[in-house]
Amino acid sequence: MQIIDKDRPSPELIASMRKRFEVEREVDRALTYKMEKRSGPAYTKLPLETLVAGLKSLIASQLKEPFEISNAHWLAGGASKLQVGFDLAWNRPGVGRETTRMVLRNDLAEALHATSRLREFQIVKALTGTIPMPPVFWVDNTGEHLPYPAIVYGFVNGVTKPSNAKSGVTGLGTYLPEDVRNKLSPQFVAHMAKMHTFDFSKAELSAFDVPQLGKQNAEWVVNWWDRVWAEDAQEEVPLMALASSWLHKNAPAVEHLSIVHGDFRTGNYLFNEADTRITTWLDWELSRIGDRHQDLAWSTSHAFSVLGEDGKTLLVSGLMPETQFLEEYEKASGLKVDKKALHYYQVFNAYSMIGMTLGTSYRVARNGKSHQDILLAWLLGVGYMLLDEMRGLIEKGV
Repeated sequence: MQIIDKDRPSPELIASMRKRFEVEREVDRALTYKMEKRSGPAYTKLPLETLVAGLKSLIASQLKEPFEISNAHWLAGGASKLQVGFDLAWNRPGVGRETTRMVLRNDLAEALHATSRLREFQIVKALTGTIPMPPVFWVDNTGEHLPYPAIVYGFVNGVTKPSNAKSGVTGLGTYLPEDVRNKLSPQFVAHMAKMHTFDFSKAELSAFDVPQLGKQNAEWVVNWWDRVWAEDAQEEVPLMALASSWLHKNAPAVEHLSIVHGDFRTGNYLFNEADTRITTWLDWELSRIGDRHQDLAWSTSHAFSVLGEDGKTLLVSGLMPETQFLEEYEKASGLKVDKKALHYYQVFNAYSMIGMTLGTSYRVARNGKSHQDILLAWLLGVGYMLLDEMRGLIEKGV
């Protein structure tokens, strides 16, 4: 029996994974990059000065005129990225000389999501002006200037929850008071609808492959997480093999392609606490072109839901009952919700989250590749709850 060392993957193993799972080209590049770097050193704390030097190199490659970086400081938050805030004095195109608050989001030695900063950069650019998005300036997709791949955003004011609210890890279980929910809910639905009906055909999205209408969309994304599981999981889990087979066999044909966020929920938007206006949407690294039902299923996941004041009503993403959410989405988007497709992507989302928790979280924490190893180890426990949820969903669909 051949022993496969996933901690030090051989070129042959990497090549076999690439051949076995057909995915989008840039997804393949990001996953291959992860495997090629895996046998490298564990994460060590990077001096702030190192990141500032990388920033200077990146920005200098993009600007012809002088600039100055000041007030560099660490930012909290982010389970899979290092974040640095800084001020940039520069001649901003179309504006003139100004000092702009910016944020560097830098990958780690290995992250919870092996994704593409170029895809993130392009999708944010494309949707700017359609829904609230952060300004995005530059991207270092392969770590040419910085220690790891990185992206530079403009700083956006806002909070993920009211200052007196409680929430769990990464925004899970965020309770929002009724008056806050009533103001955020219509914005949440309207922004999702605008994203799903956006004409992406004229946008610069060269890092995205557009699937054909039909089942290719589902095949690509299931293969993505099949590959993550094959590359990262330490132990065989029969239910994961069954789920993969079920997902390939029952893939629904998509009749309308949309930009899919991949993590559309409370915790991934900022809002102004004074007037409860959503100021920006965050965390686009899992975005793709595909079936809108993936977002609908993610937003309605019990993992991101909260019980209302009556202790009985489950609020989608802590905002509103599921029936209300789906009805309002149909009105706002003009697109119908297919219950079978919604159920399919509920299974798929559980499958992908298990890949992240029992697979990638374990591998990254084991190899010491992240500054968030305690959080990633904690996520292992969530994976077993997701396995039980996925089992129930598959049984429901039989």
